[in-house]
Amino acid sequence: MTATTTPARTASQRTALVTGASGYIGGQLVPRLLAEGWAVRVLTRRAGSLDDRPWGKHVDVVVGDVADRADLETALSGIRTAFYLVHSMDDEPGFAERDREAAAAFGAVAREQGVSRIVYLGGLHPDGEELSPHLASRVEVGRILLESGVPTAVLQAAVVLGDGSVSFDMLRHLTTRLPAMVAPKWLDNRIQPIAIDDVVTLLAGAAELPTDVNRTFDIGGPEVLTYREMIQRFAQVTGLRRRVVVTVPVLTPRLASHWVGLVTPIGAGIAKPLVGSLVHEVVAKESDLLDRVPVPGGLTGFDEAVRRAMEGTRPDTALRNLALTGAAVTAAAVLGSLATQPDSRWYRSLDLPPWQPPKSAFPIVWSLLYADLAASTAATLTSLDRRGDEAGRRTYLASLGANLMLNAGWSVVFWRGRSPGAAALESAALTASGADLVRRSAAANPVAGRALVPYVAWCGFATVLSAVIHRRNRR
Repeated sequence: MTATTTPARTASQRTALVTGASGYIGGQLVPRLLAEGWAVRVLTRRAGSLDDRPWGKHVDVVVGDVADRADLETALSGIRTAFYLVHSMDDEPGFAERDREAAAAFGAVAREQGVSRIVYLGGLHPDGEELSPHLASRVEVGRILLESGVPTAVLQAAVVLGDGSVSFDMLRHLTTRLPAMVAPKWLDNRIQPIAIDDVVTLLAGAAELPTDVNRTFDIGGPEVLTYREMIQRFAQVTGLRRRVVVTVPVLTPRLASHWVGLVTPIGAGIAKPLVGSLVHEVVAKESDLLDRVPVPGGLTGFDEAVRRAMEGTRPDTALRNLALTGAAVTAAAVLGSLATQPDSRWYRSLDLPPWQPPKSAFPIVWSLLYADLAASTAATLTSLDRRGDEAGRRTYLASLGANLMLNAGWSVVFWRGRSPGAAALESAALTASGADLVRRSAAANPVAGRALVPYVAWCGFATVLSAVIHRRNRR
């Protein structure tokens, strides 16, 4: 790996290494450390991940991996305090082993390089319960660092309230997108959320703890709430109507993660560890760190943390986009159905292939496909909105409009024009248009792109069916 560093410093200076600096927490911590006079080095796998950071030119950058000892030796040389802010947020096999090995390597090299303190941000969790795999892995990482021989402070937090925090984004989008919801029973578990500003203050303060401190610290805000109460308070603070929330016991964490992935822009793979931590009550059992690290003005309340997090955020356009695409798709469906005449004498006289689905199947299939088309295109538009890509939005809407015109046009050509051959050509154009929508959707939102594939496949089937009907009925 390549490395860009300044000349080595001694660990007696206020030098800090931040891993995970391209993530949300690390990205907030680095400027705080710089403002407090620390010389900061970051370890990242891709130097380009820091290009959009205003502080990027004010830090040393080591390009490498936390699991690579050579990269760690370079990154930790001359460092006084090392912040370990990395953990797996995916559902790939072997994540726990990878996290275990990386933490062990980090602790060992930190000890060899004479690092005076490690600070790690883990997850708040109850004692005596079987934890979800991801939460258990975060607890294990904390234990490994505590046993590394380097004085370590393991800060354990639940939901972090801040724009860019994945746990906050899940709360935000569930609340804004669902005026009413049927949700898992864990919405009634107690949680102690904490504002991002307070997390950063406590992380930075933990760097100055005496070397005889080697322990975990629970950190949480001043209020303990259920997730249901957090939803209602978020709605109140942001001016939304009170949400209707009905909980059911049948949604497992895996099913709930897919539910979250469907409703919010958070993929199911990332939602799963979040949901896995929320199936437990996550309340701080002590607040000892507050006796050692001052928080100016005191801890931030939930309402104020939400207000700060929502300052400058882009409006969530998901519902508006769904209303737009739903109306457009419905209009195309209605126009097509008005032209459809399955009981006409002409259609009953046609020689149809034996493999054609029964007449009753078409309304069911098309209803499902139209719902899929509306939801997937709305999700794509919302992704483009989050990027601020107005040109992309306009182009996508034009492509969607052309597709819907072709969609409605097929019914007119086939049923009113009574021309299966022309309908086959129309359907081929519709299939090509659908494939273009898949391509454009996948570029903005891969999940939406995949969801559109059945629609395109059915259009392709309709092309083949129309062509065969034309061939069997040539006069």
